[in-house]
Amino acid sequence: MTPKSNKRATPISPQRLVYSLALSGFLLLLYPSLLLAEAQRQPDQKVYDTLTVYWENDAFAGTDQDYTNGLRFTWSTPYRVDPDDARLPAWSRPWLEKLPGGNPGEGRAVSWSFGQSIYTPSDTRREGIDPVDRPYAGYSYLAADFHNRGPAVKTSWEFQVGVVGPLSFAEEFQNFTHDLLGNARVNGWDHQLKNEPILQVIGERHWLLLHSEGEQGLSFDLIPHLGGQLGNAFTLVNAGGELRFGWNLPRNLGTCPIRGGCESNSAFLDKQPLPGFSGCYLFLVTDGRWVIHNIFLDGNNFTDSSSVERVPFVADFMAGIAVQYGITRVTYSYVYRTREFKSQERQQLFGAFSFSWTY
Repeated sequence: MTPKSNKRATPISPQRLVYSLALSGFLLLLYPSLLLAEAQRQPDQKVYDTLTVYWENDAFAGTDQDYTNGLRFTWSTPYRVDPDDARLPAWSRPWLEKLPGGNPGEGRAVSWSFGQSIYTPSDTRREGIDPVDRPYAGYSYLAADFHNRGPAVKTSWEFQVGVVGPLSFAEEFQNFTHDLLGNARVNGWDHQLKNEPILQVIGERHWLLLHSEGEQGLSFDLIPHLGGQLGNAFTLVNAGGELRFGWNLPRNLGTCPIRGGCESNSAFLDKQPLPGFSGCYLFLVTDGRWVIHNIFLDGNNFTDSSSVERVPFVADFMAGIAVQYGITRVTYSYVYRTREFKSQERQQLFGAFSFSWTY
């Protein structure tokens, strides 16, 4: 049977206009910080900013459901102890000094992010609501992170502001990529969660619990972490750890997927990058969460919407490889996620990719 044709493309809408304005506002906020950083840099000063692109998608596992796509673009400053040498925006210094977890003499850094997450049920050809499957939902957000790092500990605080619902433009982005790849369009977005502004406060701490140096640059380390989120998108407590083994391990205290407060895939280099192939390691990561609230399963907070009964305890298991070549770092991994809601048919597997460029 020939599938029914999908909705025709629509002209520019007020939602698209709001999206364009939001993105323009983010760039306008970011641009002065970049100019300030460049203006404060001395000719012989070896400090580096980092741009990172994160991409997570279940297409790597051959599916198109649940957490189906995540994108995040992050700009990060380098860690510096002396505020006058840190090239940090002036407004960020009071936050770095007053947020819990920071200590005098630690390196400090900030990062800006723009991201989007997309969630769909398992049957994306269905036009109506499946009462036992998760609702359609998209989340687009801006985030500011404040980092403090000592020799063996890193504390990060992230503040997110965003929107769930049609104004996230998840429908437009997913159908655009499906059109680009020649895949069938998704039919059920008319039933996605309704527009709702989101505020999130996220904190996470990492410790270098064990580090062993071997011959010819080979080493391994163990990095546990503990954190939590509070907001109307997620409220949860999480804990886990990472085991890394390889050649010339970076001192970034962990390899992170797209997870608020876990900004460490950026290089944050304090020294001249080595030319050519300069590092490679394997990593195993686990993260367990006690989930008190998840808007993408519980539904909208202030209006009626689709919902499913969530599972309170969820775990991620990630395995991958990272390669450093000059000023670039590439990581690729698979993530196994346990069931998030009780009627979910099976656990989820998706791929996670990141590309960092230090300049």
